[in-house]
Amino acid sequence: MKHNVLLIGSGGREHAMTWRIAQSPSCGELFVAPGNAGTSSLATNVNLDISDLQAVKAFCLERAIDLVVVGPEQPLVDGIIDFIRSEEELQQIAVVGPDSTAAQLEGSKEFAKEFMSKYDIPTAAYRSFQANELEEALAYIDQIQAPYVIKADGLAAGKGVVIAEDADTAKNTLIAFLKDKQFGEASSKVVIEAFLKGIEMSCFVAVDGTENYIVLPRAKDYKRIGEGDTGLNTGGMGAISPVPFEDQALFKKIEEAVVKPTVQGILSEGYHYRGFVFIGLMIVDQNPFVIEYNVRMGDPETQVVFPRFETDYIDFFKAIALGNLNAVEHKELQEAATTVIAVSKGYPQSYEKGKAITGLAPIDNDRIVFHAGTKTDNGQLLSNGGRVLAFTSYGSTIQNALDKSYEQLSKASFEGMTFRKDIGFDLETE
Repeated sequence: MKHNVLLIGSGGREHAMTWRIAQSPSCGELFVAPGNAGTSSLATNVNLDISDLQAVKAFCLERAIDLVVVGPEQPLVDGIIDFIRSEEELQQIAVVGPDSTAAQLEGSKEFAKEFMSKYDIPTAAYRSFQANELEEALAYIDQIQAPYVIKADGLAAGKGVVIAEDADTAKNTLIAFLKDKQFGEASSKVVIEAFLKGIEMSCFVAVDGTENYIVLPRAKDYKRIGEGDTGLNTGGMGAISPVPFEDQALFKKIEEAVVKPTVQGILSEGYHYRGFVFIGLMIVDQNPFVIEYNVRMGDPETQVVFPRFETDYIDFFKAIALGNLNAVEHKELQEAATTVIAVSKGYPQSYEKGKAITGLAPIDNDRIVFHAGTKTDNGQLLSNGGRVLAFTSYGSTIQNALDKSYEQLSKASFEGMTFRKDIGFDLETE
């Protein structure tokens, strides 16, 4: 049986998902809304307003969609899953993603912290403050030690976290968030966390509404714009998989202390959660602590995780939606995968779009360019976002894969193209 699929999103994550879905023998018509220039080579891009749920319904009925996969967080927080599940005419659709209540695990840092506390999931100590509690928040800074981790409570596209090295910077950040509303309503509440000194990694878990789960290949991403992990936070400048410092003992700790209680907590709360849980971890003295949850696959980690996770992706997504993950055949590839992101000059602050892109090599067996922010205009490939391209490669080692990613990148160009030259710098990559 062929399945007609609607994938929602427009970034590198969605191009990687499109690439995998299109490989399934049971893929019928594949639509991406809105997609980008990369997805258009594998599927049909659709100019569909995802916030207009009646338009989404009409499209699904018109095209006989029977599988919907939601890539980014905003539609999940806004309730697109709730809508599809509640519409009688859409009951035949298998849908991947949590409902809006469960999506608060990403939509609210405070909500996530309360969940972790309730289910004894290791995380940093914290306090939260609302806009009318600015003075209390400023006073709290004087009561705790530097550095200070300050997070906007709501969605801020990966940019709402500041690690302040001194009290003045922390207080100025609090004023910018709570008083000046730097991220609008997303920063009308903040969470101040104790700083954890360790090394970060990303863990992705597919859940299907039962006790079944699959832990996907782990990854490490690089959020800061500057080399040596300096400068502003971005949506991600690169990623590697596997994680060299993760051994079997550490993985067992992650599964027992974090993954299992997270899955059990989701079940105990009665959330409708059939999708992906991203668990951002800080490893401190070989012990895992949860920094954050996301309620979808990460970007750019998907661009290294999905290449290393072999399965029939339509079977995989259908099993997530229908509660049958225990029947999914899958394997984790031994090869390493890396991705390096080319971004527009000025990102993550103001940047220009519409720059002509040249020099992209064709996809081969071990090199793929995933499009993150691109479009075509009269046959010309143009930049159309802050993060523009993800240069992904396989390799026998992480260093070997990185060499291939940088080789690909060296041949491509667009005006103002910027990238980090040190992805993987903090790891023993051989």
